[in-house]
Amino acid sequence: MIQRLTSLFALWTVLGTAWAWFIPEHFLWVVDGRFRPFGQPLVSVLLGVIMLGMGLTLSFDDFKRIAKIPKCVAAGVALQFTVMPLAGIALASGFALETGLAVGLILVACCPGGTASNVVAYLARANLALSVTMTMASTLIAVIATPILTGWLAGKYVEIDRWNLFVNMVSIVLIPVIVGVFLNRYLPRLTAKVSIVSPLASVLVVVLIVGGIIAASKPLIETHFGVLLLAVLLLHVFGFGLGYLITKALGFGAEERRTISIEVGMQNSGLGSSLASTPGFAAQFATPMQAALAPVPSAISAVYHVVIGSFLAAIWRRQPTEPEDGKAMPATANP
Repeated sequence: MIQRLTSLFALWTVLGTAWAWFIPEHFLWVVDGRFRPFGQPLVSVLLGVIMLGMGLTLSFDDFKRIAKIPKCVAAGVALQFTVMPLAGIALASGFALETGLAVGLILVACCPGGTASNVVAYLARANLALSVTMTMASTLIAVIATPILTGWLAGKYVEIDRWNLFVNMVSIVLIPVIVGVFLNRYLPRLTAKVSIVSPLASVLVVVLIVGGIIAASKPLIETHFGVLLLAVLLLHVFGFGLGYLITKALGFGAEERRTISIEVGMQNSGLGSSLASTPGFAAQFATPMQAALAPVPSAISAVYHVVIGSFLAAIWRRQPTEPEDGKAMPATANP
């Protein structure tokens, strides 16, 4: 039942977004709240919970798996941090987005793949082991890549504090993942029980984060509705489309093409929202309004990528696949 509920994450995201849009006061506590013991924004703490859940599903053997499929992982991660960031800056410039929206779009484009991509890969009958491995690899690389790429590409709009962004990546992403991996290693019985519900919990937390951003930014979204929706839609269309076409040109099998397309097209939008909502990031903008616009592309992105990913999964699961070189790759990971 939990797996079935988790597989409906696109529905929960759409329903949560609609709920936040029509009754925003039900979600405002997410963006306004703070975790009292440390005074941290609640959004950042919630994302840390998601990353901890991801770490709980990983073992040291998962890291060894990278060495077994280096070509697929390297190609996928390379596309993740080239196609999406370049598409982000191209769309921000092409649509002449306001500073806050432009920086927010570039930021989410520079984020790693999201854990929801593993569910979509499972539904699409893609290579689940490759999906989990790519998510893990891109998340770890993003600790350094996201601050560098965001600072470089968004530098034409505002001066990005890369060190502050790096510190946030370490605290929100790296530390929770590492803690989860070690808990899985040394407390296997406990983590086995928690891992049963952690994917569904992650979906619900993402819905809360997205709902909170939508609720807090409703007036700004209404003002920039048309151009914002189109720019974010095209970002993910480029990600899914180029991820598939480039790997096809490289001779990858159908399973691998699907997997890399999903990983490139689906960003960790919750991370983008969290980073853009931190006080340190907001302080880099000239006006509070521009700072308030920065998390909005990530919130819209979360809705788009799960809808597009679910649509592709519905199509692909009905089509036969042929793995790279005609050899099936292992798919032992749990979505």
